[in-house]
Amino acid sequence: MSTKILAVDTATENCSVALMIGDDVISRCEYAPREHTTKILPMIDAVLADAGIKLKQLDALAYGRGPGSFTGVRIGIGIAQGLAFGANLPMIGVSTLAAMAQGSFRLHQADHVLTAIDARMSELYWAQYQRKTDGDWLLLGNEQVIAPDVLLANVQADTNIWLTAGTGWEAYPELLTQLPFNAQLGSVLYPDSQDMVYLAKYAFARGEIVTAEAASPIYLRDTVTWKKLPGRE
Repeated sequence: MSTKILAVDTATENCSVALMIGDDVISRCEYAPREHTTKILPMIDAVLADAGIKLKQLDALAYGRGPGSFTGVRIGIGIAQGLAFGANLPMIGVSTLAAMAQGSFRLHQADHVLTAIDARMSELYWAQYQRKTDGDWLLLGNEQVIAPDVLLANVQADTNIWLTAGTGWEAYPELLTQLPFNAQLGSVLYPDSQDMVYLAKYAFARGEIVTAEAASPIYLRDTVTWKKLPGRE
């Protein structure tokens, strides 16, 4: 029987939903800053209607776990948790950075991807991904939040050709020419649920599911600098 997974993501300016049934994917994606709460549920209804199935017929519900906008990540997880509670579904957290790597393969057949999202506060959310022979992705090192100059001081040279993905390259364009390897500018700026659901399929097969109560975000930046706000210590 075909595995059926719904993916929901609002972690960045993008708002997207995708439904995978076996190898078939139905998706909706829209650039919609600050409109996630009004856009996401109608998009979910649309993909389920297109497939002619109910939420309770799914095997799992995937969500963009971050990193990304604090508010956006929370909106996406909150909506996904509500749906999972109601339909008694297990959940799968998918990295927004890994999703952009998969998007770079889908669009450009890239198998080495440098992902960077503008994290504000003069930092990037950063990760390097290498595609494996089975189609899943290998994270090289860790996903991290890092200042561009610190990144350049610590990144390791190699002989691969890397494609970039994410808004970090627009925020810090000088990075591309200063990296110690061949890096080329890609077109993927945001994560997309049609790529998340692909990654969720591998996670589901490995048994990497959580209950709705246990679903949690990945912010990478563990502490916010409250001292920048008046009256906070």
